[in-house]
Amino acid sequence: MFTEKNLLQINSHGLSEAEINRQLTIFKNGIPFANVVAAAAVGNGIETLSPDQQHQFATLFDIEKEKLSLLKFVPASGAATRMFKFLHAFLDRFNFEKNNIDEFLQKEENRELKKFFGSTDKFAFADLVTENLHRKYSDFQHFEKGKQYYLFVKETLDKTGINLSETPKGLVPFHKYGENYVTAFGEQLYEAAFYATSNGVANLHFTVSEEHEEKFKKRYEEIQEIVEKKTGAKFNISYSFQKKETDTIAATLENNPFFDESGNLVFRPSGHGALLQNLNEVDADIIFIKNIDNVVSQNYVETIAFQKKVLAGKLISLQQKIFDFVEKLHSEISSEEVLKAASKFISEELHIKSTPTIKEAILKILERPIRVCGVVENTGAPGGGPFLVKDKNGNESFQIVEMSQIDINNPQQKALVEKATHFNPVDLVCGVRTYKGEKFNLLEFSDPDAGFISNKSHNGKEIKALELPGLWNGAMANWNTVFVEVPLITFNPVKTVNDLLNEVHQTQ
Repeated sequence: MFTEKNLLQINSHGLSEAEINRQLTIFKNGIPFANVVAAAAVGNGIETLSPDQQHQFATLFDIEKEKLSLLKFVPASGAATRMFKFLHAFLDRFNFEKNNIDEFLQKEENRELKKFFGSTDKFAFADLVTENLHRKYSDFQHFEKGKQYYLFVKETLDKTGINLSETPKGLVPFHKYGENYVTAFGEQLYEAAFYATSNGVANLHFTVSEEHEEKFKKRYEEIQEIVEKKTGAKFNISYSFQKKETDTIAATLENNPFFDESGNLVFRPSGHGALLQNLNEVDADIIFIKNIDNVVSQNYVETIAFQKKVLAGKLISLQQKIFDFVEKLHSEISSEEVLKAASKFISEELHIKSTPTIKEAILKILERPIRVCGVVENTGAPGGGPFLVKDKNGNESFQIVEMSQIDINNPQQKALVEKATHFNPVDLVCGVRTYKGEKFNLLEFSDPDAGFISNKSHNGKEIKALELPGLWNGAMANWNTVFVEVPLITFNPVKTVNDLLNEVHQTQ
């Protein structure tokens, strides 16, 4: 099936022919949908914490953190292209020499454009764009409105301008304070100082595209002195790339290998689940995971930081109990009372339905990585949510499940999805060490069957793509997982440029 050139390609990705054939078999056989039993809800898999409990957990974290190594792990490889989708469409559809801009913006399909142009002064990048335009066109202020709008968008997106379309999302100016703009990357640093700092040092790890690493490093050099002075913290920043060996082969609609015009195999990044290897290689007692675009202006950071401390304190509290049980169960004198108490803890605090009573089975559950996940009330945002899932062995556990993993054509499964009350905003605090302080090998706790197949295109031809189990769903399927309700203010992603007009992104 494969030529020598193809085999060299496969080897250059760190893959084997056997692995490629395994992936092709998956395309042919399909991936089973997740078997959702129920949507998690408050009182059934989701905990709500009283103000007193929140303060207790936040205080516990503040007490313990100086003895712990902390790390903030931020997936940040995405480009900003999709943020500006409707602006690209504007450049394609609007001709300032032929179209009247006011009439154009009155059309229902252009309501996002109307909102954008009505608020351009509120975007942190607006001054950069305007300065460039006035430098390029001495009479810019005298141009008719449609031409001004068109050139403003072109200057924002194009390579000849500030090129935000091809800028990593993490380096797009999100907020402005006085004369200075701050990117999502900069806000992640600032925020980390409030909760991911131990002994005056904040450790952050960003997963970036290899071609963008130097841009992130350059931006840090520009802002290091400002952010250190403002927060009183020192920053230790590391970067990694999605590994080539996690790429997956593209297939034809007939489930055969897809070859391009030159006879080369086509490989694709396999989704954020590939970052499990990156996560496995970082070293910390407690790891906070948060997407690059989920930030707020600095007016709201203390509110966000408090919620992160609550989740981390909850994690520490659970870990202390787990480590105590594990140590006792490994000793020669573990009693029936300890077994009962551990079994009760698994049922009531880890929310695991099939509660074991035998020591070996109890230890198998307790000796796993643990994560506390903040979940917010459902706002209709696309993405995963907390569900009770039954695996192929009949075991039930609470998991984060992506919508693509659920068979929406099944009326029963669709009904359960429609009952979902909460959403996963990628707000995780992870404990990845054993009771002896040794690192777990996280690759041993993923579910390799939890990926999904999606339809994509390559140079105009339809192809199939294979996504690995997502980082916060299948890749962590065999972790202990606890869901805690957090306020909606903790979820502020910037999916389109107009999201920057929301109150939490404004600085005045």
